[in-house]
Amino acid sequence: MIGLTIAGFDPSGGAGISTDIKTMAAHGVHGCAVVTALTAQNPKKVFSVEPVTLHSISQQIDSIFDEYAIKYSKTGLLYSKEIIQLVSKKVEEYDLSIVVDPVMVASAGDALGKSEIADALKEHLLEKTVLVTPNVSEAEKLSNMKIENVDDAKEAAYKIGEYCNVMITGGHLNGTNIIYNKEKDELSTLHQDLIKTDNLHGTGCSLSAAICANLILLNEKDENSSDDDNLKTAIERSTKFIYESVRNGRYGTLNPNFNSKLL
Repeated sequence: MIGLTIAGFDPSGGAGISTDIKTMAAHGVHGCAVVTALTAQNPKKVFSVEPVTLHSISQQIDSIFDEYAIKYSKTGLLYSKEIIQLVSKKVEEYDLSIVVDPVMVASAGDALGKSEIADALKEHLLEKTVLVTPNVSEAEKLSNMKIENVDDAKEAAYKIGEYCNVMITGGHLNGTNIIYNKEKDELSTLHQDLIKTDNLHGTGCSLSAAICANLILLNEKDENSSDDDNLKTAIERSTKFIYESVRNGRYGTLNPNFNSKLL
């Protein structure tokens, strides 16, 4: 079982492709990675972000598919409109099912990409997406509205849901995740108790990676099953996984390898 993450690199190991690979591995999935940007950051501060060239990103993707047949991928930091356009083209070329984490701001509050990201995602990528997983701040940018409570988040989910399935994560909604299934026109909520901790760096990255991994596992079990049918189960399993990863967190970040005997 193989998955792919297309995201930025976090040298502190807590977010981006570092935690994506750890999360996929925790689910028994081999993770391949395409680096879109080199960040200098830690759980408390972003020092700099340096985008990778379009040529390099394209070559990384092509080299992976030259060897492996991969069906599922997730994206994280896509620094610019041009990178989003390239990834969109590759999603079509390789017929990928993708989970999009619309990374715009780091946990520490620093901007990680250009201001055009939200519009570029809607224009080029979201309609090709299995699920987009914005936090409240990202959902505000994608929906062009202020979100102050659960009712606002539901309205925003409908707006974003014009493009694809959406899960607005509940970290700033007292643990209430808002989920809209576009195909079924169903809005639902999934509550997860919040843990009072500083070990939260990378939770959004890991959540999208876990959902991607669970879609791989569910499709492996029944290759005739649809992503829309598997999505509810994948989200439920992934939120439980993230809860335990945060509960066992350390060093300012969650711990996707909490089940490992070699800690």
